[in-house]
Amino acid sequence: MTDIQALVSQMTLAEKAALCTGASAWTTTPVERLGVPELLVSDGPHGLRRQADVHALGAESLPATCFPTASCLASSWDVDLLRTLGVALAEEAIALNVDVVLGPGVNMKRSPLGGRNFEYFSEDPFLAGEMAVGLIDGIQSKGVGTSLKHFAANNQEFQRFSISAEVDERVLREIYLPAFEAAVTRSQPWTVMCSYNKLNGTFASEHYTLLTEILKKEWGFKGFIVSDWGAVRNRVAALKGGLDLEMPGPQDRRVSAVVAAVRAGELDEAVLDESVRRILSVVFKAQETPKGGTFDVDAHHDLARRIAGEGMVLLKNDGLLPLKGQQHIAVIGRSAEAAHFQGGGSSHINPTRVDVPFKELQARAGDAELTYAEGYPADNSFKQALIDQAVVVAQAADVAVLYIALPSFKESEGYDRTDLDLTDQQIALIKAVSKVQPKTVVVLNNGAPVAMSAWIDDVSAVLEAWMMGQAGAGALSDVLFGRINPSGKLAETFPLKLADTPAIGNWPGGAGSVRYGEGLYIGYRYYDLKEMPVLFPFGYGLSYTTFAYNNARVSTATFKDVDGLTVSVDVTNTGAVFGKEVVQVYVHDRVAGLDRPHKELKGFAKVALEPGETKTVSIKLNTRAFAFYHPEYKQWITEAGEFEILIGASAADIRQTVTATLEATRELPCVLDVESTLREWLADPRGRAVFGPFYAQIGAQASAMFGAAQASEPGLGMDMMDMLNDMPMFSALLFMQPMLDRPAEDIVADMLKQAHSR
Repeated sequence: MTDIQALVSQMTLAEKAALCTGASAWTTTPVERLGVPELLVSDGPHGLRRQADVHALGAESLPATCFPTASCLASSWDVDLLRTLGVALAEEAIALNVDVVLGPGVNMKRSPLGGRNFEYFSEDPFLAGEMAVGLIDGIQSKGVGTSLKHFAANNQEFQRFSISAEVDERVLREIYLPAFEAAVTRSQPWTVMCSYNKLNGTFASEHYTLLTEILKKEWGFKGFIVSDWGAVRNRVAALKGGLDLEMPGPQDRRVSAVVAAVRAGELDEAVLDESVRRILSVVFKAQETPKGGTFDVDAHHDLARRIAGEGMVLLKNDGLLPLKGQQHIAVIGRSAEAAHFQGGGSSHINPTRVDVPFKELQARAGDAELTYAEGYPADNSFKQALIDQAVVVAQAADVAVLYIALPSFKESEGYDRTDLDLTDQQIALIKAVSKVQPKTVVVLNNGAPVAMSAWIDDVSAVLEAWMMGQAGAGALSDVLFGRINPSGKLAETFPLKLADTPAIGNWPGGAGSVRYGEGLYIGYRYYDLKEMPVLFPFGYGLSYTTFAYNNARVSTATFKDVDGLTVSVDVTNTGAVFGKEVVQVYVHDRVAGLDRPHKELKGFAKVALEPGETKTVSIKLNTRAFAFYHPEYKQWITEAGEFEILIGASAADIRQTVTATLEATRELPCVLDVESTLREWLADPRGRAVFGPFYAQIGAQASAMFGAAQASEPGLGMDMMDMLNDMPMFSALLFMQPMLDRPAEDIVADMLKQAHSR
């Protein structure tokens, strides 16, 4: 085993500074005299973008399997499947001499307009974290590293290199950090990639609280932190903040700046040494995995097809699907011939091959006749002739299948969407075809929600196929003809219209900042709060069979927070075909000291059932399932009381509810101060012990005094004691000074001393 500390001690200052800056677009700097090799990284959330020339950023990459993008992966709700995908990605990385795969991305889908949403998993931090854990575990099980990204609050493309995301501490902890936390604490990715943006005024690349205090110290991250490509403004400040490796390279001036800062005493060399140690640890860990060889192209293509089939979501079906017995099928839409299977930007893969939807449909259609019409052009021009041709083809058929892909000029890394709409041509096409052919199926290829109100009532079925990867066309035909029973569930809410979305009043910001004014209420949390209808709720997805939920129960009616709780439910396939159901568990806190969302996802499981079969699904809920982050205590806390455990098929389809009572065991520090209200004093155990007897003593006198005041002023119309209870103790006691035997200031000081000494 390499003695990393000994290596660090042998390196010159210049060598250490160089190691902390890339040698090329994709490699770290080797130190040949000490036998330190380079580390090679590659883009790869859903496939490797391995550049043959490590100095090239935009050249065509080597062929690799293009798997479905994250929006499809998350819709599978299948952690084991993500682990299997990870193993395949690692096999390709080994064959292509890649040491670290740059992914997965676990940023929240704060708004459906986010241009990079197709690369991210979900609007829900718990689901995103579980997906990330599965993928990381799979990749790293083969001795290949990952780079968890983009840390943190990278939720839009508008001014993403410079904008400051203004997020309060509790929202950051409960919404935007938990997926990262789960991945780090449970899977230890080899690297974490910082984001471009600022967080509350400080660049993420220089953010000491984020990178050092939270990630490295609190979460115990062992690997190194790498910048997003071009994210570093000040190399010395970034090292002080905790950023270990700047990419891309070479950056001779940055290296020189680090050397000069150490020599001038501006940068403690121990800080540089720690970054060097972290980088070297990963470099030598990567060397333990022999590289080279080949990967099984056909097997990985088949896996890509399987994954696509698991992630597709059946949104509407009036009984037309699965297709059966139709002798003439109209296939409409240019993406039936030119598959739309991945997004634009840094994740763009050079696929090993690409299946064509029309051909795959033809292979499953048997003796049925298929006719094709382009329907819409590649660009944004409106061509009525294409619609007219499609109408003729549809009218003559038994059924019309429309392949509708959201084009890259409306959705890609680098810019945010401006609306949720398909193109004008596509909307007109769907309406015209469905008018003459009521048996119309719409197949969607997109990375994020689209509006459908203008046409969804007129079609028989809608299948969300996402950016489905290179083998997605085959999975599509399997679903359409019933070879696969769809089991995907939405990992994000589909709103009725853009104006309904949570961040609409705080998007995308301007003047250098964007305020996360919706707070905790993104995604389904917001729609619950507003009691607002949506097009399709979080967790929603239809099947060709039906499922019944019965006999929900918990492991114990009363439980300690440190022990957690197990919830179980019996699920039965009540239909005629094999199917898979995603059982979702949400938690509702009946009474909380701080405002909490109505319910939050805290567990799920995917279960496979034959017709008539029943299985018991059991899901463990740990302490965090019941906790919230308290900004005064600066930690996660639980509060004793009743919780409802909601078991459902989606966020809007709760099938069973059980109740359990939590016993809080953790003693919290006293956080009372001069501004704490009477109500807060009485709610705090230490405060109540000290202040409670005094409050009871003066309460009757105060009620009498204020009662007399209200009698003489009946127009007051308020409960004066309620008003006092929400005042700071000092202010409240000033109102009651005439009935006190000593100054209010002295009483408050004495109470604080007693409370904090208990």
